[in-house]
Amino acid sequence: MLQVNDVFLQFGGRKLFEDVNLKFTDGNCYGIIGANGAGKSTFLRILSGDLEPTRGTVSVGKNQRISVLHQNQNDFDDCTVMRTVLMGHKRLVEIMDEKDALYCKEDFSDEDGMRASELENEFAELGGWEAESEAASLLNELKFGEEYHERLMSELDGKQKVKILLAQALFGNPDILILDEPTNNLDAKSVIWLEKFLMEFKNTLIIVSHNRHFLNKVCTHICDVDYGQINMYVGNYDFWYETNQLLAKQAREANKKAEARAKELQEFIARFSANASKSKQATSRKKELEKLTLDDIKPSMRKYPYINFDFEQEPGKEILTVEGLTKKGYFEDLSFTVQKGQKIAFLSDKSIAISMLFDILMGLEEPDGGKFQWGKTMTFSYVPQNFDAFFDGVNLSLVDWLNQYSKDHTESYLRSWLGRMLFSGEEAKKKASVLSGGEKVRCMMARAMLQSGNFLILDEPTNHLDLESITALNKGMTQFKGSMLFASHDQELMQTVADRIIEIDGASGKKVFDKITTYEEYLEMMD
Repeated sequence: MLQVNDVFLQFGGRKLFEDVNLKFTDGNCYGIIGANGAGKSTFLRILSGDLEPTRGTVSVGKNQRISVLHQNQNDFDDCTVMRTVLMGHKRLVEIMDEKDALYCKEDFSDEDGMRASELENEFAELGGWEAESEAASLLNELKFGEEYHERLMSELDGKQKVKILLAQALFGNPDILILDEPTNNLDAKSVIWLEKFLMEFKNTLIIVSHNRHFLNKVCTHICDVDYGQINMYVGNYDFWYETNQLLAKQAREANKKAEARAKELQEFIARFSANASKSKQATSRKKELEKLTLDDIKPSMRKYPYINFDFEQEPGKEILTVEGLTKKGYFEDLSFTVQKGQKIAFLSDKSIAISMLFDILMGLEEPDGGKFQWGKTMTFSYVPQNFDAFFDGVNLSLVDWLNQYSKDHTESYLRSWLGRMLFSGEEAKKKASVLSGGEKVRCMMARAMLQSGNFLILDEPTNHLDLESITALNKGMTQFKGSMLFASHDQELMQTVADRIIEIDGASGKKVFDKITTYEEYLEMMD
């Protein structure tokens, strides 16, 4: 159990949190959500004891151990893989090192013997004799066989280090497990494995993640970091989101009778509860949802961008044909045809290959061989993965920046589009050159909507976005009636948008998979 009492945190003149009171209990998983910069990771540092609050306390159950996912991949470069995992249990490693030092002494005394005996007892109590076996099991689950165990961490690449640090955090069945973006840089199979592992985790679990599919799978509660407050809600991310959307709708329809609003909410809760899956986590969540009263549900102050891709010109039957397209070092002999209304997700362990393909199709790069042909009725909206050139050194206000891509040049019209992307009032006068990554993406979405293309190409559009913006983008992509090519690491977006998957092998550049299927079905086929 971990309890937060009257926590207040101030940086300089900014109040980040105020009067936070929360209790995290065994058997539950708490997803921490909030806009970019709201202080989610900072809050985790307070919970782990790495950062002292300005006021208030964080208390941990007696003798309970906290484990945290380390963010610096290079912290353990001098250690072997096995030792790095074992260091997830700090006290256990301390005992092992002290024992080894004692047994190596040439002048081993009676006092040393007594101390060694004490250490052996504590070692056994902490499960020390099974430690290496447990660590090896975790490593094997993450596809690190015995040949890796004694290798130095410095010999591994970044993605491998991420998995080892994850194994370190999970090692030793900690009482309280704190994970900050644990799915970052994990492949889809590793994410699925982690989901299953955490759904079986019986202690206290606290997670910050932008992966909605992951939050929906593992979370029993959502903690919303919202304008200096942190409010806790029963249910997963989808339940929190849909409930808040319903409350916002009811607020807009203020003339509706209170009784009718209450009935609508009660029916929604009952429906969501009944649809819970049969996993242990979901069953527990279902019971808690059934106990909810209307007084327990309070609307979030969070604002969502409005993303809706519409087009003016209806596309004809001919959309896109690609024949033998080749770009040396990226892909080779690539052929496919896009049908009307298809939404094709591209996958590759070499993401620059997909970016190059999209740039070629948009006429920004030239292929080395092959050809492609667009239908005569096609118009385009393109959001590249790298959009720095649109903003770096651009000394224009956002109104003037967006004006470059608009047919209507009136300020009120441009401000309305910026308002949809949460740039209201004076925000619309910000310089394009000083925007954050998330703000730049929202501007690129406004640009794409103004282009009104009947064909969308989106290259990792969720990068830099917070959960609210990702959810809005997901909805916009799902509702789009035209054809689409896209690449994304967001599992929920892939599952709900794509109706066809094309995979390009990163090493050979060859197309290795092309099938009309959902992302989930693709993963099952690859298993």
